[in-house]
Amino acid sequence: MKLVVQVKLLPSPEQASALEATLRACNRAATHASQVAFTKQLTDRNSLHKEVYADLRATFGLSAQPAVRAVKKVVDAYTTLKANLRAGNLGPPASKRYRTAIATPISFRPEAAQPFDDRCLSWQYDARTVSIWTVDGRMKNIRFACSADQMKSLVAHRKGESDLVRRDGKWFLIATCDIPDPEVYEPVDWIGVDRGIVNLATTSDGTNYQGRRLGRYRRWQARKRAELQARQTRSATRRLARRAQKEKRHATQMNHRISKEIVSVAGGTSHALKAVGEHRSWDRCRETRRDPRAGTASPRPAGHPLLLALPSARTAPRLQGQEGRCALP
Repeated sequence: MKLVVQVKLLPSPEQASALEATLRACNRAATHASQVAFTKQLTDRNSLHKEVYADLRATFGLSAQPAVRAVKKVVDAYTTLKANLRAGNLGPPASKRYRTAIATPISFRPEAAQPFDDRCLSWQYDARTVSIWTVDGRMKNIRFACSADQMKSLVAHRKGESDLVRRDGKWFLIATCDIPDPEVYEPVDWIGVDRGIVNLATTSDGTNYQGRRLGRYRRWQARKRAELQARQTRSATRRLARRAQKEKRHATQMNHRISKEIVSVAGGTSHALKAVGEHRSWDRCRETRRDPRAGTASPRPAGHPLLLALPSARTAPRLQGQEGRCALP
């Protein structure tokens, strides 16, 4: 199975400037290739490559392999768009969103993520540095930071391309790791996991993961959010966006820690997981904005601020790593 490892880059000001120029050039090239693909209805990689490869190298200053990755990026984007259209994720064909999606070419943000393969990016694990191609030439000795577990995964299992990402002024590399699938075993028993609102998760063996700390954190975030919203300035809007991302990452990390602990216990005892209590009462109340615990109208908007759902039992084997894999209902 494929997992990703995110490491933080620590570039110098000169290196950061070169990385930023590289991202912008690659995304300008990808937008140009997307416009050509949309105009000439080129859907396969080889046809688009023959059409735009020379222009990408001459006009945008890309070398051979980054130009190839830009073409692949465009083809993947249109493949994803077609899949979303077929699945109905953009609404019915008569909807405005659907018609807009098929009437305009895909464009890429100036600092959208850019994939690099081993020809453009090399890792020096002992020195904790990377060497990466940029429009200013090969940039060497860019330091990166990660945990000890992430370093083990990189050394043992990194394979394929890595994405260069800039988020909130910080630089990251998201590397793909091809981890062997763990063996599937026959469980000796089941562990039930009940997801709740006040208690985030409760297992049938008596372990309870309370949401009190998360509730305090989100109430504090809500007060700060209200203060910024009252200012109604551009600076406040930017800070609100940063706070939203920070709160989302915090909730995701808590979800991962709880899920990892539950799955580790199940794998170590040869148990399987079964999700129970899927919040049917809460789902029925989302439209009417009523609190299922009190049975009365709630002033809170739909989507309880304390609700931190545990990932579905179907995703549990992905979180187990190499600790074993069990059959799930």
